Amino acid sequence: MLTLRIRAALPALAGAALLTGTVLSTPAEAAGGVTIHHVYFDSPGSDTRSNASLNGEWVQIRNTGRSAVSLRGWVLKDVSNHRYAFPNVTIGAGKYMKIHTGSGRDTTSDKYQNRRAYVWNNTSDTATLTKANGAKVDSCSWTTRDPSDKWC
Repeated sequence: MLTLRIRAALPALAGAALLTGTVLSTPAEAAGGVTIHHVYFDSPGSDTRSNASLNGEWVQIRNTGRSAVSLRGWVLKDVSNHRYAFPNVTIGAGKYMKIHTGSGRDTTSDKYQNRRAYVWNNTSDTATLTKANGAKVDSCSWTTRDPSDKWC
């Protein structure tokens, strides 16, 4: 009799485990899939602090998820705590976004920190992306053995 009850309960338990796995994976997917994809920490040419040179330094993020993600209040920062807080923007599913150091006009795929000095150190640094609540989303580090950019 006990064996019969266990056999009868197994399909229900398997279904519950499958449903629970699906339910748990959906919020994680909806919450992100945003990663740091590529960092160009040493802008091309001489470091002249011109706006063009400053904008040659950037961090590219990517949404690997299947739905858009609001970045409102998220922060991109370096080891020295130079911080860029994202305004009320969204990154679409499967889309990329570059965050440039200098000034420019924000678009869907390019954001500008409006700084007049470089952020990312050429010798070594870490780009860290956090949610508005401070939870770490992703990071990417480099050292002098890397060339002028780092694929993360």
